[in-house]
Amino acid sequence: MRRRTKVVLAIVVLAAAAGTVGLVRTLRYGFRARDKPTRLEVFLAKTMRHYAVPADLRNKTNPLPSSQEVIAAGRAHFADHCAYCHANDGKGQTSIGQAMYPEVPDMTLRDTQSQSDGELFATIENGIRLTGMPAWGEGTADSAAGTWALVHFIRHLPQITPAELEEMKGLNPKTHEEMDAEMEERKFLEGGDASPRPTSPSPHGH
Repeated sequence: MRRRTKVVLAIVVLAAAAGTVGLVRTLRYGFRARDKPTRLEVFLAKTMRHYAVPADLRNKTNPLPSSQEVIAAGRAHFADHCAYCHANDGKGQTSIGQAMYPEVPDMTLRDTQSQSDGELFATIENGIRLTGMPAWGEGTADSAAGTWALVHFIRHLPQITPAELEEMKGLNPKTHEEMDAEMEERKFLEGGDASPRPTSPSPHGH
């Protein structure tokens, strides 16, 4: 029997056992996104994550040569697309990142840094089912190039500098509150009314 088949069968058996234990616990306590995953859940998730990566990517090395420009492009992309959950420093200490099940990982640590370039690429491009990680890939050469630049930036995260983090703050998407504040500030500087005027109710009272 092939090794991969044995591994899959072992996962099925363990999942069945975990499912029985989990069902008993769920019936008693219910589902909560703030629960810490059990060791068995973590093991199963890591194993399935490994085998979910296409075989041709599993040990692939980043084909995009690293440079300051590539890392800068990855840094800008990360600040705009990833930092909302992962934080600019990649440690995941954000309100949404910590509220997920499982919580987003600290990408500066071994669990992420020990993954192959291909595994990181596959995670970004294809996402991870049953987690908050979406699939960002578009199946185009430009999308792949952007993802490989992100892989270089993720490798750089353990050495990120305060200056880089400060630069990323200006690249993060603005919240509605920040956009409203900027709009009010512009109105004030232009001599307009700084406070929004109340709107008249619609004929239907909506």
